Formats: sequence, structure tokens, C-alpha cells
Amino acid sequence: MTEQPRLLAIGGAHLDRRGRLAGAHIPATSNPGRMREEVGGGAFNAARAASRRGVAVALLSVRGGDVAGEEVARAIDAAGFDDLSAIFLDRATPSYTAILDRDGELITGIADMELYEKAFAKQLRRRKSRDAAAAADAILCDANMPEQALAQLAAISGTTPLHAIAVSPAKAGRLVSSFARLTTLFMNQREARSLAGLGAEAPLTAAVARLREMGLSGGVITAGSHSVLVFTGGALWQITPPEVAYVVDVTGAGDALAGAAIAALMQGETLPEAARHGVAAAGLAVASASAAPEFDASLFAAALARVPAPRAVS
Repeated sequence: MTEQPRLLAIGGAHLDRRGRLAGAHIPATSNPGRMREEVGGGAFNAARAASRRGVAVALLSVRGGDVAGEEVARAIDAAGFDDLSAIFLDRATPSYTAILDRDGELITGIADMELYEKAFAKQLRRRKSRDAAAAADAILCDANMPEQALAQLAAISGTTPLHAIAVSPAKAGRLVSSFARLTTLFMNQREARSLAGLGAEAPLTAAVARLREMGLSGGVITAGSHSVLVFTGGALWQITPPEVAYVVDVTGAGDALAGAAIAALMQGETLPEAARHGVAAAGLAVASASAAPEFDASLFAAALARVPAPRAVS
């Protein structure tokens, strides 16, 4: 039996709380809706998608010694990951709270993640982290980690492919100093334009050109239901996602895309084709109430069959 490729995921594994409005959003007042809670985080969500596509995962994160931390630990165990996380008994486990409109689109989010800011750099100086990086076939990180920790990861990762998730426009800039080391950066259009220093109406092709000038060699840029741009070397591709009949929740779609794409890369696919796998996983995510939906090989194959081949952009 062929051994599964090994992915080391480093970054967010925390509580995700999502409130979805029942009707139109009315600012500055109480809005009826529903709240739900599950364990999420960029690195954790992406790792679950990668695992469902045949990759063995070790996860390195940090959490508190509270009830939320216990819930995170149970979710990591249920996912079948090797849990390398550190526990700080006197700290609160990070959380993310998102408010969605009735169509499932994000209105605003609150990231309560002080522990990530204080603890990740210390963890990456430890021998356990260096050993885990050396044993991995690929590494995935997210920008929930502070810039110092991301730089440390770039230093200890050696020549192992290093992929990253931008997380948000506010945090994406932390990755800039590590651009030369990144194999692939997964980002949405707002994060891409923010990193490139461009306005909201600037063409994404201009953002790609600027990101290349800044030292980023490969990237995948999503734009909601619109075309996904993929670049590597001097080439650029476009993938048009198939229509989703009913969007339940967009939370985690970008993470699912990153995880499935990284799994495909680890299994020998090119970046454009790997991104096509990612688009299929993202479609399954937005059609689910979970940020990391369950899917088997047959369901994924059906989703992948609906995604058109990447088209070269001149």
C-alpha cells in the first residue's frame, strides 16, 4: 500500500461562531437570525479538506486550557490528525465570530486571537517544530501567525514546498517578507489587491503582476462565484466555477479550496489542475452549513467533473 504524503499544517485551529441573518441586514439594531458554532480556523479547515483527499496531516497550533480548547482538541482527534499543538492553561482559546447576511455572505467578522500573536513564535523555535517540518512532504501555514513566526517557519522549512493562506486583508501583509520562500499563496481578490497596494477596482491581472514583482512565484486568487486566477512562473490561467444551486454558507470555502489544491499538488498535479480540484472542494463547502464539509471520493469526483479545465490567459 502506498504511503500517504505528509502535510504539516501550522496556524489557526479555534472556535468559529457564525450568525446568519433571517432577513435583510439593518445596521445599528438587533437583527433576527441564528447562531452556530464549530471548530474551524484556516489551517485546520484546509487540513481537513487535504485529509479527505488522501493526505496524512500533522497539525501545529496553540490553544487555551479552557472548555473551548477541549472542544478544539476533540475536533483535531476526530479528524485523525497528529496533534502537535501547545496548550496554555492560563489563556483563552482563540475564536472567530462571523456575521453573515441572509444569502450567506460575510457582513463582518471579529477575530479574538491574542494567543496566536503571543505564542506561535515561541513554538516555532522548539525542536519539535523543526523535526515536524523536516518530516513533512509539504507545509501549509496561515496568516493567523504573526510575521515573526512566519519568518521562522520560512527559515526552518528548508526546501519543502511551503503554501500559505492569506486569511484576511488585515493579516495578509504578514506574509510579504516570506514571499520569496512561498510556493503558493491562496487569497481572495480583496487580499490580492491589498497586498499589491491597489484599489478595489483595479484589475486582478494588475495585482498578479505586482505580486510577481514583489517576489511571489505562485498564487491562486478567488473572487466569490467569479473566475479563479492561477499564476505560476510567467503563466496565468483562469477557472470558472460552476454555479452552486443554493449557497448555504461561504465560510471556509477558500480554506477548502486551498486544502484540496495542496493535496492535488502533493499527488503530482500541476498548480492549474490542482486549483481545479480546489474549486470543486470550495463548491462543496459553500453548499454546506459546515466550513469543512464531509465528502467521499464519489461526491468529490462528481463535483470535479463540473469544474471546467483551466484556460490560459494571454
